[in-house]
Amino acid sequence: MAAATNEGLGADRSLSGLLHRTRRLAAAFASLVALDARATFHELLQVMCVAIAAVVLLVTAWLAFVVAVAGWLIADGVSWTVVLAVAALVNVVAAALAGWWLWERIRKVPFAATLRQLRGDPPPSVAAESGGAVARAGQ
Repeated sequence: MAAATNEGLGADRSLSGLLHRTRRLAAAFASLVALDARATFHELLQVMCVAIAAVVLLVTAWLAFVVAVAGWLIADGVSWTVVLAVAALVNVVAAALAGWWLWERIRKVPFAATLRQLRGDPPPSVAAESGGAVARAGQ
């Protein structure tokens, strides 16, 4: 009877040791995830700062280009009114092109395949996407 009690205690110790090791492993993994998230955040912050600086430099270069063209036109005797109108028109056209490019990108549904899978919709036909080349190759 004493042997059965000792076996029961050994199993309890083994189980508690397993739970203790599992908790330590989970805590170590959580610490690793937190450190990795912090490092990733710092990297992302650095990338964003450099991207903002690059955009500021690009805008400055664009403005310098527009002013240079305006100065060139004024030196050729074009009136200030026409020069400012041309500069404004160039900026509006550039903004419209950038807006059109963004609109084309935004119209695409993000995670389209994932959403289609979650809704249970059938995937688009591969033959329709490739103009029937895949369907013909399988025949």
